[in-house]
Amino acid sequence: MLPVLYSFCRCPYAIRARLALNAAGINYELREVKLRNKPESMLNLSSKGSVPVLVQPDGHVIDESWEIMLWALHQDDPEAWLGQDGSSIDAASKLVAQNDTIFKGQLDRYKYPDRYPEHTQSYYRVQAEIILQNLEIRLRSTPYLLGSTLSIADAGLFPFIRQFAGVDKNWFDHSPYSKLKLWLNSMLYSDRFVRVMKKYPPWQPDDIPVIITNKA
Repeated sequence: MLPVLYSFCRCPYAIRARLALNAAGINYELREVKLRNKPESMLNLSSKGSVPVLVQPDGHVIDESWEIMLWALHQDDPEAWLGQDGSSIDAASKLVAQNDTIFKGQLDRYKYPDRYPEHTQSYYRVQAEIILQNLEIRLRSTPYLLGSTLSIADAGLFPFIRQFAGVDKNWFDHSPYSKLKLWLNSMLYSDRFVRVMKKYPPWQPDDIPVIITNKA
């Protein structure tokens, strides 16, 4: 019996969960969710009502993307995303917490300024840039956020930086964050990202299961 993942292709939280499941080589059943018509089975599993939601073979439910990533990589971590003996987890947790609170809040305001008329879109972009500047400084020393190899921190932040870059691509392309842009592109054009972004129709209870094979 395989884990079941309720997901939405473009959701950054769901993207990072799928990246970790891929890196860990975990096969799972994918249930693509239409956000305007969320399946009752998912809502019964998690009152939060948002993706991703992972149902383990024993029925245990994980409905936080960061916890899904950690669970997957604790099953198997062939690329050492967690670091030697989990040495990267604490540093990654701090970056992800900052991303999921401070940066995500400014990203939402930058992406949807009409919903937040208190300030201009450019104001929200400047606020978000505080985080980008910190990431740029990190990436001037090493090609990835925690060192010379890709880690759970990179996968945890990448979908949100991708979303930020897409709000005003011309501005981002001409921004001074040269190392951040290289870092972003290295993952945007990776085989792994292409694979986890494959589109599937919204799941229906009577559908033939969509099985994502990450390990032979």
